[in-house]
Amino acid sequence: MRRGMARGTEPVTGTSPTTRRDRLARVTLVVPTYQEADNIEPFLRAARAALPDARVIVCDDGSPDGTGASADRVGHELGNVEVLHRPSKQGLGNAYRHGFRVALDGGADIVVQMDVDFSHPHAMLPDMVGRIRAGADVVIGSRYVPGGGTPDWPVYRRWLSKGGNLYARRLLRLAVRDATSGLRAYRSRSLQSIGVGTTRANGYGFMLETIRRLTGSGARIEEVPLVFRDRVAGTSKMSSRIMVETLVLVTWWGTSIRHPGAARMFRTSPAGRRLSDLAGRLS
Repeated sequence: MRRGMARGTEPVTGTSPTTRRDRLARVTLVVPTYQEADNIEPFLRAARAALPDARVIVCDDGSPDGTGASADRVGHELGNVEVLHRPSKQGLGNAYRHGFRVALDGGADIVVQMDVDFSHPHAMLPDMVGRIRAGADVVIGSRYVPGGGTPDWPVYRRWLSKGGNLYARRLLRLAVRDATSGLRAYRSRSLQSIGVGTTRANGYGFMLETIRRLTGSGARIEEVPLVFRDRVAGTSKMSSRIMVETLVLVTWWGTSIRHPGAARMFRTSPAGRRLSDLAGRLS
């Protein structure tokens, strides 16, 4: 099987003979939150049911609605839940970098990320963790492999998402079908090997930046079907600014990959400095 290509989608319940399960025993789930008071309690209970032994790290960006306090209360009841109370809204990528750093510093063998709004099914988590234990470096819940989908989306949103993914895949030479999915499991050493803490993108560009680095590192990436459901409580964090950020970053990265010499020359020009400054602010 080529690295980075989706494998079969039969659930994995064990590990290969050459993989010692006890070496990948410590699983940490990292979830960023902002204004998720209606979702955080049922989310944490579902996470504990799906991954009974996992550590959960909630990265709350100072939610005014009390998400952080609710997470503290439920976490105290469930145990093995840590809430990082961040002072303000600092962006998705920043939250994940913080949570990943705490997870890796804490000795996690496998790091899982997902949204807290129930668009990602908790029932998928044991299989994704099992695939890492069986040899994968990264497992992605993919909307764009057979069996996946976005049944709640209008046609224009489906085409926008598919078109954006196709643009990113072609320009960045990615070997995955769903490069912006936020449901992922990682072997910790894979995150360490790409220096995930040095990534810069802050919105959904963070998903693209990490998968771009992982693809370049030769990581073994698998995709499993994800039926993505729209949130039923709270407000979506997607915005036109995030879409513009992603487009700018993908275009800049793609140019740097395909025309490195020209990109270096352009970077030192007045226009290039302005673009770099814009990318830095977006990041």
